[in-house]
Amino acid sequence: MPDRNSGFQEKLGEFEKRETAVVGCSIDSEESHLACLGTSHEKGGIKGITFPLIADVSKTIALNYGVLGGEYAYGSVKKVWSFNGAPVTLRSTFLIDKDGIIRHQSINYFSLGRNAEEYLHLVDAQLLVEKNGQIFPPNWQEGNEETALTSDNGLEYFIND
Repeated sequence: MPDRNSGFQEKLGEFEKRETAVVGCSIDSEESHLACLGTSHEKGGIKGITFPLIADVSKTIALNYGVLGGEYAYGSVKKVWSFNGAPVTLRSTFLIDKDGIIRHQSINYFSLGRNAEEYLHLVDAQLLVEKNGQIFPPNWQEGNEETALTSDNGLEYFIND
């Protein structure tokens, strides 16, 4: 079985260099997290993960972030709540800036994994945006800041794109 979440663990130092916190969140309980933390990757666990994990057993975070595999509905006749769909979370990753604004989100079906390198790239771009107010076009690479757009040339880029 492939390592779960280890890509982010392996790159944790790179995120920390960028003053970026990595936090895991699932609808599993604290006890479940502890069991997984004590289980090797080969056996499906997440042993070795050192970033914080949130136990969202009430599914409040999942619901608020729109990553629950269904929705709650309140019956007008019986006056009871029901859930339509699968009350599990989709694989999701959010890039939230220092002001609490979601700058990027990706939501994957269960079978699709994530690549920590892609998120480091997004963090680098966001940090440059915060520092310089630039806009980065598709396929931007670190060290290629001359391709960045400013408010002066950005409008022209978007009109002609």
